[in-house]
Amino acid sequence: MTESDLGELLARALGGDEQAWRVLVRGLSALVMGVARTYRLGDADALDVCQSTWFKLAQQIVNLREPARLPAWLRTTARRQALRVLTDSQREVPTVHTEIVGGQPSPELAFLDAERDRALWRAVARLPQPHRELIRLLAGEPRLTHRQLAARLGIPPGSVGPLRRRALDRLRQALIAEGYDHA
Repeated sequence: MTESDLGELLARALGGDEQAWRVLVRGLSALVMGVARTYRLGDADALDVCQSTWFKLAQQIVNLREPARLPAWLRTTARRQALRVLTDSQREVPTVHTEIVGGQPSPELAFLDAERDRALWRAVARLPQPHRELIRLLAGEPRLTHRQLAARLGIPPGSVGPLRRRALDRLRQALIAEGYDHA
């Protein structure tokens, strides 16, 4: 992009031209991502740096006097955003919100766990009988081998894997239909 292109695009973007913004972002995002990558950020953090850099430009575009300086401004801003991400991640201390004094779950977590369990077993109860029986065996006696599961279910050992896959797929679909997802 030439200096005159940048000037024209910035002027149009300042005027609210979405196409100009797209061209700027498409043309200069590799530069911003390159800066983020030099800080060895993961994909999500690098994308956050890129997004926050463009957001800063949207906030500061009226203060940008020299269009030719846009790439340098983006590099500097991306560098600052990357350092902020790194600093913030060093301050974060992962905690487990499951315990209070005495190692007992908090009342809120105990409630959420119980609700999740109720939803799970409601969904299991709606499965076809062979799937329901397999899920109960897997939950109640997780150390059973395929051969032992097959004997309890009265099916060939080679059928346990496919049955388990179908049962878990149906259970997953039932839970998603109730609003629960993999998280």
